[in-house]
Amino acid sequence: MDDARGGPVTLPPTVAAELGPDGVWRVDGGDLGCARLLIHLRRHVRTLAPGTVVHLTSTDPVAPIDLPAWCRLTGHGYLGPVEPADRPTYAIEVAADPTPTHPDRPWHTA
Repeated sequence: MDDARGGPVTLPPTVAAELGPDGVWRVDGGDLGCARLLIHLRRHVRTLAPGTVVHLTSTDPVAPIDLPAWCRLTGHGYLGPVEPADRPTYAIEVAADPTPTHPDRPWHTA
């Protein structure tokens, strides 16, 4: 499996995800680069009902650019940054009928 630059992608260990008392899923992407982060995010949102809101935490400086682009590509709703937050956090709403993407390259449509 290759990343956007053609190099190998190492799949991340399980990224912590938990359902908060407010019904919002919280996914901690830590310092994963966006390629790995999107692979995990794609896997996670596929298990959620349409309309579910996910708060994704990521310290990757490219996340505020890549996440809205990925949402436009897939049809998921990008709701923007979550304020206030201790670390950069972005809200995404799961689409009812998202555009399929490659499992190992979620930045490419299937």
